[in-house]
Amino acid sequence: MRLLRTLLFYVLLGTSGILWSCVSLLIAPFLAYRARYRLVVKAWTGFAVWLAKVICGIRYEIEGLENVPAQPCVIVANHQSTWETFFLSAQFEPTSQVIKRELLRIPFFGWAFSLLKPIAIDRDNGKLALQQLTEQGGRYLAQGCWVLIFPQGTRIDHGQMGKFSRGGAALACSLNVPILPIAHDAGAYWPNRSWIKSPGTIKVSIGPLLHPQGQDPRAIVDLNARCFAFIEQALATKPDASPARAA
Repeated sequence: MRLLRTLLFYVLLGTSGILWSCVSLLIAPFLAYRARYRLVVKAWTGFAVWLAKVICGIRYEIEGLENVPAQPCVIVANHQSTWETFFLSAQFEPTSQVIKRELLRIPFFGWAFSLLKPIAIDRDNGKLALQQLTEQGGRYLAQGCWVLIFPQGTRIDHGQMGKFSRGGAALACSLNVPILPIAHDAGAYWPNRSWIKSPGTIKVSIGPLLHPQGQDPRAIVDLNARCFAFIEQALATKPDASPARAA
């Protein structure tokens, strides 16, 4: 049953993605940025989260909504699956996400994504990537966009943490803006190493704002360590859930 539900989910998600990208490419260039974001990103990613709930039984609960500030800032979240990319893009509006430059070359999806102020960086050049993040991230924050960063850089299996890059902390320190840390266990039901989805409830924890204590390298290391500590602790306190149990 999980196999059939997952197949149906991907068919509907893929079909909707192609259709939505085509519609967006025709309409979005004529819209103001916020309206464009709602059309291209929020509507479709919200649909993807809803589809995962209806077809695959993947629900979610959020704690810590009171910690979300009125003014957009840097969001730092752990990365376990595609679900959190959909969820966070729909939850925070508008969001500029740090992505690999190559993603913009993907037919339909990448073309539509290029309309939305992504922070496209060259990950093969660390110094240049940090410069691109600081310049573009600072510009978009000034324009009222949230900046979403996954410091692990790639999806990490549920139950593991991996290392955190300092890009998000460096951006926050250089601009003297806070970080909103977010932890989740989406990988328990949308696993990194398997395309089969399992029903269950994803726990999303939004932590209190973490403020920079300076702009020097030591302040960056400290802020990054505080982000890591919150997410690690939040995940450690969640009940263990594996795809096998959730099924």
